[in-house]
Amino acid sequence: MSTRAVVVGGSLAGMLAAAAVKDHVDSVEIIEAHGLPEGPGSRPGVPQAAHFHVLLSGGANAIEDLLPGTVEELLGAGAHRVPMTTNMMIYSPEGWYRRWQRDTHFLIAASRDLTDSVVRRQVLKDPRVSVRPHTKVTALLGSSRRVTGVRLRAADGTESELTADLVVDASGKAARTPQWLAELGVSGAAEERIDSGFAYASRIYRAPVSTRNWPVISVQADPRRGEPGRTGGIVPIEDGRWHVSLIGTPGAQPTREAAEFEPYARTLRHPVIADLLAHAEPLTDVALTHSTVNRRFSYERLTSWPEGLVALGDSVAAFNPVYGHGMSVAAIGAVALRTRLASLGLADGLSRAAQRAIARPVELAWSLAVGQDIHYRTTKGRNAGPADRLLQRYVSRLSHTATGSYRVATAMTKVLTLQSPGTALLRPGVLAAALIGPLRPQLEAPTFTAAERRLLADAGIRLPELPA
Repeated sequence: MSTRAVVVGGSLAGMLAAAAVKDHVDSVEIIEAHGLPEGPGSRPGVPQAAHFHVLLSGGANAIEDLLPGTVEELLGAGAHRVPMTTNMMIYSPEGWYRRWQRDTHFLIAASRDLTDSVVRRQVLKDPRVSVRPHTKVTALLGSSRRVTGVRLRAADGTESELTADLVVDASGKAARTPQWLAELGVSGAAEERIDSGFAYASRIYRAPVSTRNWPVISVQADPRRGEPGRTGGIVPIEDGRWHVSLIGTPGAQPTREAAEFEPYARTLRHPVIADLLAHAEPLTDVALTHSTVNRRFSYERLTSWPEGLVALGDSVAAFNPVYGHGMSVAAIGAVALRTRLASLGLADGLSRAAQRAIARPVELAWSLAVGQDIHYRTTKGRNAGPADRLLQRYVSRLSHTATGSYRVATAMTKVLTLQSPGTALLRPGVLAAALIGPLRPQLEAPTFTAAERRLLADAGIRLPELPA
């Protein structure tokens, strides 16, 4: 008898879910509420694609594990492989990070549409995987003990049922999983929400210099100041472009007005982004979103969970995108699902084991995002307590040390790229290094390489922080 998996949602998480399960069933059908573009076009239902996205090395390695050759295909399509921190110019609350010469950790910088299209093409090459577009899942079939399929509604209103041995909900932030579970008699799926009130304004520019080996630039807010936070970044993407996002909390939120975009960049803690944008050509209008809340369902903690159902990606947890963890958490979660399938098959116990494994990268990303956001005065959903403030002081000490310590910078990068657990920052060697502090003096300005200086000079650009 043939076996089938149904994936709810054709997002990046949905495609990776299909990649995770395709070798363990006879067929996979992806149910997508909208249509899917042929190439790197915009996909309805992904408004966050207008803002910059990075794929951290933990997530990139997970995608490569699921779909060998995908990273190479991304790079061939114009994405950039950015070594961390060699090609990163970061102004943290504690100062400028040094650009240590190493290539242990990296990120893939590209538009979200390009990343989606390459992953989608890789997944749909497999004849066992198909997509049913313009179709909505309206309910789960089965009982509180086992999910046996989904109820569908086509674009013309026609309803039908589709049986499945495994249903993976990857329908994103709009997921109706708690309601579907309640209809089956499974209760307790409470949502946790931590909202710092960040607003994102983003725009794409034609870069005035070559983007090959150009660094990611980030000027971060400092929540310790007790004032509205302002953050901004430039990410080099395909076709010689920069994806620029400016981010602010209530009282300092950017707007969608094009005339206000670059002046806002000049209000950041350092003017380097504004100075560069003064020489770049805007290619798009400004896209604005207020959808930056951290939200999570701790399904792994429920006392009852039906066999035949797994939730993945934003259906489980969505994070403030300023920290860049969403795609990587989905990818690592998909690998965890595949690992449990390889050991348990479709037998009883798979769903709960998979849900618990998926929760591990979620927990790390959640602690990183919420651990920052709760320190803004405007944050709703949770206030920083004494333990949170103590932890923040330690993390701030680590960040200060990382500005002049290769060892601590590497330890922090491993955690931030989701390649080490947060407890790695409590190891004796890291604790000792944090106690000693930075081994080199703090930098006073962003450090451009000689090659970057030549590019700027050739383009007639002289930034204030560069020597004459």
